Amino acid sequence: MKLSSNDRDKLDIADDQIFYQKPRYVHHLSDSFRSRLTNLYLEYLVNHHVILDLMSSWVSHLPSNIRYKKVIGHGLNEAELNANKRLDRYWIQNFNKKQTMPIEDSSIDVGLIVAGWQYLQYPEKVSLELSRIIKSDSLLIISFTNRAFWTKAPNIWTYSSEEKRIEYVISILTANGWRIEKIYNEKTHEKKLLGFYSSESDPFFSVIARNNKSNN
Repeated sequence: MKLSSNDRDKLDIADDQIFYQKPRYVHHLSDSFRSRLTNLYLEYLVNHHVILDLMSSWVSHLPSNIRYKKVIGHGLNEAELNANKRLDRYWIQNFNKKQTMPIEDSSIDVGLIVAGWQYLQYPEKVSLELSRIIKSDSLLIISFTNRAFWTKAPNIWTYSSEEKRIEYVISILTANGWRIEKIYNEKTHEKKLLGFYSSESDPFFSVIARNNKSNN
């Protein structure tokens, strides 16, 4: 997929770091979504992995009972990242200005992006850079729902349907050295009244891709 300038445009064109300069110690995803995400990580992550948590915040949604070899975080708010106790180290970078990451070639076992892809104006450059730093035949897990800070999301995301957003993520990845391994498109539910009934909550979307580019 080739993105036009209009696809990349967004309502709020001010520097992203201005928008994110104040920490937000809140959950932007529902309890049921976060639980489903953690269970997904239990399926794919193991304790000897070096994990890259891109576009992270004060939580990483990793299983609490597993200690990984290393978790490297990235984001735009240092206070939030500093409060994230799962991160061994982190760095600050605006991917809409610069996509090259300060990480060695083929040094990451699994890359994670949660509720972050929707803010990328140059996703093809980010996904290509990830194919450099994630080991060959290793995984990238991109998860999201139907929420966003809509003024900061590019038009390609804001004005697409949920199905089109999944297709968009897949098209960018496959064009930049990734093989799609699995796609999740699920409903989640929140329990109400002590669990006697439930209501529909944030939908759970996740695209799991394997690095198909030789970077040995």
